Amino acid sequence: MIAYLQGRLVEALPTRITVDVKGIGYDVLIPLSSFDKLPVVGNELKILTHLVVREDAHVLYGFMSEAERTLFRQLIQVVTGVGPKIALNVLSGISVSAFRNAVADGNVKTLGQISGIGRKTAERIVVELKDKVGGAPQKVEGPSQGGSAEDQKIDDAVQGLVALGFKPNEARNAVSSALKQVSEEARVDEIVRLCLKSTQ
Repeated sequence: MIAYLQGRLVEALPTRITVDVKGIGYDVLIPLSSFDKLPVVGNELKILTHLVVREDAHVLYGFMSEAERTLFRQLIQVVTGVGPKIALNVLSGISVSAFRNAVADGNVKTLGQISGIGRKTAERIVVELKDKVGGAPQKVEGPSQGGSAEDQKIDDAVQGLVALGFKPNEARNAVSSALKQVSEEARVDEIVRLCLKSTQ
């Protein structure tokens, strides 16, 4: 499994990028949500990846945040009939937090408006992901409360814990407690490790 690529961004299109890693060019399919976060072409880039092996090709999918990759994996691994193409459509058509809220609220209409998602698929997503995807994390009281970058850190930490088996509410509570014990500069992985340690 290729966990991430780190190299120079050679080409950037809304749905595909090329990354030069020590002289080897990797084509990576991305959602629009990640395209918006890319650096300028020619700059260094680190992008999280998920490799899908098919009979006719090995396809790399890339994400600029752990929350996006986690949701992509949940969609293709849990929801019946949803493959990588539809999963990318989901990430391109709705933010991770808005998606989680729609699933938590059983909002089939909102999900059904995403390209490639009909009503039946939207209903399957709600049924099969309801227990695995929670609503957007609440504002957390603590020393590191702040702007969008801080919100993203909280979101990534919650999603990381959910991917490790926590229920969404448990994950949010654990992150809330952890944030009271760390500095504003604490990384997502440090927050997740502290949450795991506190539950042992």
